[in-house]
Amino acid sequence: MSIGINTSLSAGNLRATLLEHRHRFPDVDRQFVDGASEHLISDLASSAIDVAVVADPNPNWSGKSLVLWSERVVAALAAKHPLTSHDVVHWGELRREPLLMSQRGPGPELLKLLISKLGSSDPCKLLRHDVGLDRLLSLVGMDFGILLALESATGATYPGVIFREVHDAEGPTRLSFRVYWRQSNGNPLVRPLLDLLRERYPDLSADPGDR
Repeated sequence: MSIGINTSLSAGNLRATLLEHRHRFPDVDRQFVDGASEHLISDLASSAIDVAVVADPNPNWSGKSLVLWSERVVAALAAKHPLTSHDVVHWGELRREPLLMSQRGPGPELLKLLISKLGSSDPCKLLRHDVGLDRLLSLVGMDFGILLALESATGATYPGVIFREVHDAEGPTRLSFRVYWRQSNGNPLVRPLLDLLRERYPDLSADPGDR
């Protein structure tokens, strides 16, 4: 079974779900595909992968989907950065900061969120990179800039990197996740994974987005 993912597995609900799935179904061969949400949805549509767990929403998908969980947005800061003295970081404090922006994973969704919070298509100095999360966090530790990430990335330790939640006036900022799949998919391994997700997140699984 091939699973598209675009968030870290160092902590959080996806990590816990995959560990439980492996415990229940030890003989399943899982193949993981990493990428931005749009790329994974495209792979799903072309049958290159069986399911995709990505940041919500994706208006281009006309198949099946199920709302899952949300993850808090965090800022990865160099240990010597002045903002590390704060318990949380507010969006406005990022306006004049150099931000490392990934074209992979949830990077595009985080950029849209940044623009919506700061009210500008060019809200600050964006340093775009086409590298993985581990390399970006290493750049943070080298004081190349600040990185917006999700709380699932906080399970790993990187030299010189400190995480702080990003808040607005209402508190922590979150991004929601969904699992997407094709109704016509005949792979018998897909249904047990979806059943496990519904079991682990029953309140969310009743969401009308399950279509």
